[in-house]
Amino acid sequence: MNVSSLIASSIRHSVVEVFCTMLSADIKPGEPAVEAAAAEPGDGVVSFIGLVGAWTGSGSVSCSPALACRVCSQMLMTEASSVNEDVLDAIAELTNMIIGNVKNDLERHLGQLGLSIPTVIFGRNFKTKSASSAEWVVERFQWDSDVFQVKVCLAQNEGHRPGTAHPIGQTCPLEVKPPV
Repeated sequence: MNVSSLIASSIRHSVVEVFCTMLSADIKPGEPAVEAAAAEPGDGVVSFIGLVGAWTGSGSVSCSPALACRVCSQMLMTEASSVNEDVLDAIAELTNMIIGNVKNDLERHLGQLGLSIPTVIFGRNFKTKSASSAEWVVERFQWDSDVFQVKVCLAQNEGHRPGTAHPIGQTCPLEVKPPV
């Protein structure tokens, strides 16, 4: 099984489905790529969401502020002319839907996965970095002249016990000894 191809296919299917259903938008996929985990300066809006289980990692979406406003306007059927709380919430929800669909698709092949809540960042000249050395599967999409990017980074979780789920937010059982 080629995990990168599986992830790329899941991303492509999820983005097209979510944009069609939630935004009534026809988004065009580009060619998938695999990129190193190197941090690069960024501008715009980026949202991350964690994945954990038999495999662990992150998913992210990123776009320009103008595209983020456009997404919000389509989702909420109201005009969003600048990045505000509604725009950031819309991108968080879009991330949750897209990466949630990817997670559901990947579970059929990789085992049960848990999903965190999204974190959204907006700014200029910022860097993001994953603590994992695993590579990112990257899909870029065109919505008219705007670029929308989705990335997923997954690595096998060596500490995962087969047959157990590790939902995000659930504490692992630890033996706690009283102080002496």
